Amino acid sequence: MPDLNSAIREGSYAQKQIFSRDSLVAWSHGRRFRMALELARGFRGKRVLDFGSGDGTFLAMLMMSADAPSEGVGAELSANAVEDCRLRYGAEPRLSFARVDELDAAPHFRRYDAVFCMEVLEHVVDWAPVLTRVSRLLAPGGRLVISVPVEIGLPVVVKQTARCIAGWRGIGHYPGTTSYSWRELLSAVLAGPRQHVVRPVFENADGPTHDHKGFNWKVLLERLKERFEIDRVLSSPLPVLGPGLGTQVWFVARLRTSVDRPGSNT
Repeated sequence: MPDLNSAIREGSYAQKQIFSRDSLVAWSHGRRFRMALELARGFRGKRVLDFGSGDGTFLAMLMMSADAPSEGVGAELSANAVEDCRLRYGAEPRLSFARVDELDAAPHFRRYDAVFCMEVLEHVVDWAPVLTRVSRLLAPGGRLVISVPVEIGLPVVVKQTARCIAGWRGIGHYPGTTSYSWRELLSAVLAGPRQHVVRPVFENADGPTHDHKGFNWKVLLERLKERFEIDRVLSSPLPVLGPGLGTQVWFVARLRTSVDRPGSNT
């Protein structure tokens, strides 16, 4: 049996998240992965795609669980990230990794019983192509599971404070997020289902991207409702607190029957 634990520990994100030397960071990310694994229990023995799989931590943890899928596929924009995962997880035959653009090939259409997309959409400048792509990947009756950070309400104040402290200590896999003016921070605390501040756009090797500043999960939820039925809205790290006091919000959705499938331009 392949040593997936060792492969996970070698992952660049895992080292800075669930194995962070900061206990609060490790706890928060650990709870996030626990939520993902709980939501994946319903797809035991089925086909699961992790869209934006990073270093492959979630899929590897899922394969070690009692609810392992028959097939797990991770997809990333970066060819280097894909190759790294292929090398570290190559001994696990149920796991494979592909570039995002490779998902546009016909064998992937309507193939996956679940598509997970975790901590990705807050960075995406244009959601439409991503939502079109994942719609075509879902098997009939399949579920889309999304998690995004809560960057509005009281949590944004707590997060900005924590980011400053982490930055001073040199902890974290990014230096934080673009700073807010006091006016912008107030608008984030009071934000409703409309975009409340202008989001900065950055260029990197894989194209334009956002950092966390100005992300509003309520805006994303309204966009999702145009294409998906939302079955559940959850939060982590402590589900009982709800999205208003959580650090992440989760959506479990299914494609509306009126939405076109592979080959459409929708």
